[in-house]
Amino acid sequence: MAIDDRFEDLEPRKAKPAPKDLTVMGVAEIEAYIATLEAEIDRARSAIAAKQAQKSAAEAFFRKG
Repeated sequence: MAIDDRFEDLEPRKAKPAPKDLTVMGVAEIEAYIATLEAEIDRARSAIAAKQAQKSAAEAFFRKG
């Protein structure tokens, strides 16, 4: 791992990428694109659920004490 990799999160966020031009894509390409987006949404939802579970566990732990 290079030193710069550790500080990647400290760099300013890049601008949002432009939406894909769907007019130049075929039906199969658009369906594959949708599948990719849905997989990313599922991944994001799983990350949210994991973070909520961690938060709930921490809150429960500190309430008992």
